[in-house]
Amino acid sequence: MTILFVIAGVLVLLLLGVPVVYSLLMPCLVYFAIEGPRALTAVIPGVAGGLNSFPLVAVPLFIMMGALANETGVTEKLFAAADKFLGHLRGSLGYVNVVVSLGFSWMSGSAIADAAALGRIEVPAMLKRGYPQRFATGVTAASGIIGPIMPPSIPAVLYAVAAGVSLGGLLIAGILPAIVLVTTLLITVFIWARGKPELTSPKSTWAERSKAAAGAGPAMLAPVLLLGGILLGVFTPTEAAGVAVGYLLLLGLVTRNLSFGGVYRVLVSTARNVGAILVLVAAAAIFGRVMTLEGVPRLMTDFMTGLSDNPAVFLGLTLVMLLLAGMLLEPASALLIFVPVLLPASQQFGVDPLHFGSVVILALMLGVVTPPVGLICYVISDVTDIAVSDVFRGVLPFYIPLGISLLLVTFVPAVTLALPRALGF
Repeated sequence: MTILFVIAGVLVLLLLGVPVVYSLLMPCLVYFAIEGPRALTAVIPGVAGGLNSFPLVAVPLFIMMGALANETGVTEKLFAAADKFLGHLRGSLGYVNVVVSLGFSWMSGSAIADAAALGRIEVPAMLKRGYPQRFATGVTAASGIIGPIMPPSIPAVLYAVAAGVSLGGLLIAGILPAIVLVTTLLITVFIWARGKPELTSPKSTWAERSKAAAGAGPAMLAPVLLLGGILLGVFTPTEAAGVAVGYLLLLGLVTRNLSFGGVYRVLVSTARNVGAILVLVAAAAIFGRVMTLEGVPRLMTDFMTGLSDNPAVFLGLTLVMLLLAGMLLEPASALLIFVPVLLPASQQFGVDPLHFGSVVILALMLGVVTPPVGLICYVISDVTDIAVSDVFRGVLPFYIPLGISLLLVTFVPAVTLALPRALGF
């Protein structure tokens, strides 16, 4: 009964709008007061061990990569280059939107950061060229999900820490799901753009394309260093992130796209974001430890196996649970809360932890474009001064490609596991 009161307390506080960290901590403090100091002493080492994790070092580096890319104008250069190569196609800026999100995702592991950086560029450009407002905001919001799926991925780091799996393997496992997501979004743009020949731009010359590519090229070497170093086994993911950050920092200073004031802004932004994430990790670790002490993972496993012994049924139930959680919670919070509870059950069903990680991350990412939370939609509304209700309406048609991608990743394990297995993870 004690654990039921803890869970109920968390839910009530969340519904009242209390920040997630306090919603997790306050019921746990009541639990410790009831159970006595022995329970508290069992929790502290686990929390300290969770924070003292080498993979977590990658979080500030991934965040700093995205901040440096924003500060040095990489987003504008990527958009200009993609527009030069794709501008002559029907619905060209829809394709540009998705492709730029893919390119920027290699330097930022956060959906919110991607939406903020790209929304302020892409949506006004699309509106200026006559694209419907809802399509412009919808495709921008939907493509923002690519960032946390394609490495570097902050949710992947958090899952690796919570699940105790290889971060390198999990990052590589996200590559093909991200490509599946990009493909379904591009097909959606193609279908929408049929019969709209007016939504094109004059074809650029190869000289113009070369100039635009030269502007974006040096910055794109950063993700080459990151992904190439991991894939070739030269660096660990954390080391690769450090090398990529060092390269972007040096490039920005050499090309004078980054001032010392800009470096200061990048460091302050990184520190704030990292502080918020680590506090959340600590709170979720305390909550997770309380769940473990009360045997909740075992109870969840028994419940799931009692319903069915079919892994597909388990994955289907997990999707429903995660989609509902993503609608109400920020993805990182939901991930840190649900992974310790659901992972033991997934192992009982024989689901590979890397596959399960990709399913969890993608399912929770759909929550950032789904009301009532829908963080990406609020960010796009903020940077474009468009009503958030219109942004939510614009995303509606894109639930179809997002849903198809989620189903493929969930029920076709090879989409996730082919690359990690080929590389020995």
